[in-house]
Amino acid sequence: MSQEVRNLEPKALWNHFADLNAVPRPSKKEERVIQFMLDFGNSLGFPTEVDHIGNVIIKKPASKGYENRTPIVMQSHLDMVHQKNNATEFDFETEGIRMLVDGDWVKADGTTLGADNGIGVATIMAVLASNDIEHPEIDALFTIDEETGMTGALELQGGMISGKILLNLDTEDDNELTIGCAGGVDVTAHGSYDEESLEGEFVGMELKVMGLSGGHSGMDIIKGLGNANKLLTRLLYKSYEQFGLRIAKIEGGGLRNAIPREAEALVVIPNNQEVAFLEYLEEFSLMISEELGTTDPDFKLKVQKANAPSTVMNEDDQDLLMAALYACPNGIHRMSPEIEGLVQTSNNIARVEVMDGNFKVLCLTRSSSESEKADQAQCIEAAFMASGAVVDLSGDYPGWQPRPGSPVVSMMNDLYEEMFNEKAHVMACHAGLECGILGTNYPEMDMVSFGPNIRGAHSPDEKVQISSVQKFWSYLLAALKRVK
Repeated sequence: MSQEVRNLEPKALWNHFADLNAVPRPSKKEERVIQFMLDFGNSLGFPTEVDHIGNVIIKKPASKGYENRTPIVMQSHLDMVHQKNNATEFDFETEGIRMLVDGDWVKADGTTLGADNGIGVATIMAVLASNDIEHPEIDALFTIDEETGMTGALELQGGMISGKILLNLDTEDDNELTIGCAGGVDVTAHGSYDEESLEGEFVGMELKVMGLSGGHSGMDIIKGLGNANKLLTRLLYKSYEQFGLRIAKIEGGGLRNAIPREAEALVVIPNNQEVAFLEYLEEFSLMISEELGTTDPDFKLKVQKANAPSTVMNEDDQDLLMAALYACPNGIHRMSPEIEGLVQTSNNIARVEVMDGNFKVLCLTRSSSESEKADQAQCIEAAFMASGAVVDLSGDYPGWQPRPGSPVVSMMNDLYEEMFNEKAHVMACHAGLECGILGTNYPEMDMVSFGPNIRGAHSPDEKVQISSVQKFWSYLLAALKRVK
């Protein structure tokens, strides 16, 4: 499949992308891709090192005539989100991504593509390997674990890089210059519950919310997409009171930074309530289909009978946990009052696990306001502590404060208008970029983020536009020549 991708232009970039996508690289398991990048840098004969956490730095001297230009840092992250459709047979631990060309887009066969941020990595590799691209001195910085904690950026020590301008290649719209982003914090609620046996006649049922659009929990949160965990909670919340429903198991969602597409539960219903409950499920399915017809047209509620489990959650524990899940905020909390169209604060209920006497709920709270981020996290904490859960806050990282008049932003803005006869959208985003973190150890560094059109990041629908990559490539090469 990758051969068709390798024939695309610019060939150097796409070939490096194909090589990279042959290497499994999930967050927190980047050993193979770190070695891949180390071998790549050494093969070019450039100073190459891996720091204590796993970031790879490759240094390339300036091309002839550019020795006196300002040194730059080109930065992208090595890890990728691993998500697949349930029907897709694929082992992320051992297989390379199966890529295919679909018109003007490159996508994967039922999995995430890794264009986020593999296109950025491949772009930097192409610049490093080239003998004819004009550029100043380059520090190529490849960070790890961006998708699940930004550990690489957080652990990067001062003095590791010497560039004064940072070009981050992790933006997903080719007409945007990103100059600010949200910070984030991981909120994890966990605890245990009592199980009990049932007396009477019950029928087991498997309920599955599926077919939702999914997407990036930062960039796509503004779209109002359905969250499978929240929808399943909505279905189950009052079903005990109405039909005597009891819960044996819940499993929904995946990674914190992905809006969950699917969630399922194993439940039991008293025999005498089965007909009424099935009628309610039909009504619920029609209601949600109407609500989400625009954003999630493929929504489906799958219902099938199952063997009734021998034990279920204790009634009191079930009521407390479902109340906490129902109360937990999800989606947009507040829009920015300063920047039109920018989400300021949000939360994603990313993962819910209820089984074998234990439960765990994973959330990712984002905000460009540190005080609002803390407040939203405390709101979630309060909801779950009321149910008896233990709540942990971890992975806190800062946002990136915009500097719209900085020299590199002005240069990139002017260059975009010259090349494409239109103004770039200079903006902040609700995603978590590493620039804010890198700025803590390199506060004087002038930073901007840009990239090609990527759609459906963090979902199996992820794709990158071929013509946009070509536009991005030409823009980058012109920018390298323009740096003074």
